[in-house]
Amino acid sequence: MGKKLKNLGLIGLGMVAGVAASVQYSALAQKGGDTPLPLDELRQLADVYALIKSDYVEKVDDKKLLSDAIAGMVNSLDPHSVYLDQKDLTELREEVQGRFVGLGIEIAMEDGYVKIVSPIDESPAYRAGIKAGDLITRIDNVPVKGLSLDDAIKRMRGEPHSKVMLTIARRGADTPWVVPVEREEIHVASVKAKVIEPGYAWLRINQFQEETVDEVAGKLKDLYAHNPNIKGLVLDLRNDPGGLLPSAIGVSAAFLPANDVIVSTKGQMATSNVTYYGRREFYAVKPGADPLAKLPAALKTVPMIVLVNTGSASASEIVAGALQDYKRAIVMGSQTFGKGSVQDLRQLTPDTAVKLTIARYFTPKGRSIQALGIVPDLKVDETPDGDGLNAVRVREADLDRHLANDAVDGKSANAKRRDELEEEQFTVAALKNAKPVEFGGKDDFQLAQALNHFKGLKVQLAKADPDEDKPAPASLPGQEPKPAEIKDGAKPPALESKTPAPKK
Repeated sequence: MGKKLKNLGLIGLGMVAGVAASVQYSALAQKGGDTPLPLDELRQLADVYALIKSDYVEKVDDKKLLSDAIAGMVNSLDPHSVYLDQKDLTELREEVQGRFVGLGIEIAMEDGYVKIVSPIDESPAYRAGIKAGDLITRIDNVPVKGLSLDDAIKRMRGEPHSKVMLTIARRGADTPWVVPVEREEIHVASVKAKVIEPGYAWLRINQFQEETVDEVAGKLKDLYAHNPNIKGLVLDLRNDPGGLLPSAIGVSAAFLPANDVIVSTKGQMATSNVTYYGRREFYAVKPGADPLAKLPAALKTVPMIVLVNTGSASASEIVAGALQDYKRAIVMGSQTFGKGSVQDLRQLTPDTAVKLTIARYFTPKGRSIQALGIVPDLKVDETPDGDGLNAVRVREADLDRHLANDAVDGKSANAKRRDELEEEQFTVAALKNAKPVEFGGKDDFQLAQALNHFKGLKVQLAKADPDEDKPAPASLPGQEPKPAEIKDGAKPPALESKTPAPKK
């Protein structure tokens, strides 16, 4: 495909990957540690190193040369395995705590430019008027064309209260313009909640952070304290890039019977083959009382809809997949991102680490969503006129070196659809006047369809869906099937209270 989104990254927000529960393993202790070293290749590496040191046009710093060699080796594995230097590791720790210094924008690379996928609410970028779909063509007057995504990110990061000048191009606008954006520390609110209509509640998770389970529990208690007769609950995971695995387990456990299987992981190591249940030991990242212990009993049976879209990834897909497998909720929206792999953080030195993909994860029924995603029970477009940015956003299956899924034959349905849209020259026209959706707002079309479903009214399904405008099927809370048999692997590692989640 000629014009396709090539990469995905974040400024500040950190599109975090699924993270294993511990980082205490030494690389030498892993399976394969006794495998003979490829001495000929290692000699070749040493020869190249010596050649660069002796013959390169200028001196090269030893530390940088070796760090880049490590980074190249790790980065070549898959899109989510990366080497983290001191700066990256610091930013990672800030992100998992929901605090960071940056501009507050989720970005992707498209045709050599930095594309704004979404600005964070009330962030510096949001206040500067930057919108989803905008293209950054220059950073401090340096052309973005030719820069890698990482280079662009580094140029946009900086000290608090320093400014960066962004040149913005917007489809439909005649000329680009320059806007100054001041970097600042941003706190990403993990959870929002409100009553959207009498009897119907909305709970949104922006990202799965350390405090998410506690925040979800607090919001749910408040909702029921003021509205004890809630008839329907919408769990909004749209554009949620994922986060910490324990938080995803805890959110799922809030709505499912105790001790249900939430997710399992399978990898090369015995310690990567783990089944995670909806128990405190798997979701509480801090010592103390169980954050889910005193939730209203009605949460186990209240009719639920989970809203997802192409930006729902990783931990979001764990939650949606678990609730879908048990028929605890109706999943509505667009097919999700499809990141079904687990990353673990392996410390190399006090200041460096490797984020390494160690396993695939599976839903309670044993489904792998890697490079496929969660397919909604009810496909509903983002707007009455179409699926907006979801129709052209990058997904896992579009990333170079993504892990394969045996259930996916050739190109993903999303990639095939993109090819068709490009041939029809539909993409640019569709985005020309596209406006970002305010999730939970009065013009939130998908949320309105969720309410229609609760009320037994017609739901306007996706235009590509042959069953459009048919009445939605009834929710089936409380009819949870038994999960497929999943063999337990090694005992799950102990949860670390401050394990940082790597960014994606």
